[in-house]
Amino acid sequence: MNLRSKVDGQPAYVLHAYPFRETSLIVEVFSRDFGRMALLARGARRPRSAIRGLLMAFQPLELGWAGKGEVLTLMKAEWQGGQPLLEGATLFCGYYLNELLMHLLPREDAHEKLFARYAELLSRLAEDTGTREREADLRRFEKALLQELGYGLTLTHDSSGKEIIPAAHYTYRMEQGPVKLEHAGAAAQAVSGKTLRDLAAEDFSDPRSRGEAKQLMRTLMAYYLGGKELETRRIFKELQDP
Repeated sequence: MNLRSKVDGQPAYVLHAYPFRETSLIVEVFSRDFGRMALLARGARRPRSAIRGLLMAFQPLELGWAGKGEVLTLMKAEWQGGQPLLEGATLFCGYYLNELLMHLLPREDAHEKLFARYAELLSRLAEDTGTREREADLRRFEKALLQELGYGLTLTHDSSGKEIIPAAHYTYRMEQGPVKLEHAGAAAQAVSGKTLRDLAAEDFSDPRSRGEAKQLMRTLMAYYLGGKELETRRIFKELQDP
């Protein structure tokens, strides 16, 4: 990025923003061609700032920036429209996605396919297709995210190279993949072979597969996050245990 001093017309979404000095913001964005970027929005906190109301999460933007170094200067922001606001459970899911991208995506590393999937998922969340479809969409995105980062899951064969047996039970070991269990209770987290196959096919019609896939992906995400608890996860726990 140091060799590129100016970028214009770049599709992007705001992931996170925080105050900088008295009137400005540091804005973390997910851009199509440059990945996760940190931009300085000068004067964005001023009451009459032209971009103050544009730098919202989950809204499609077209950005321009300039400069060198780790934090570049935001020069232009234009709303592209067409995206309804997320509310309730869908808003919570959106913040979860943004936290994953913030913590797992390295800066200035383009992921064009993931960007397209993110944009598509935001549109689906806005439709509020219900809990079942929402959870299935989240699992698909988590899987795509790990694939993009080079942590693709092994789901059709076990660690010894044998095909996954739907009726068998497995535990998923990092860097190894599924390991077949003699008994379902032989590991702290057992997952059926059918769930692994369903996850590979991205078929979440079976309630048991949805539940086990959710627990498996939660374990995998915790591992790649280095044990860091996401804010959305913490809030969800508090809501579940008042």
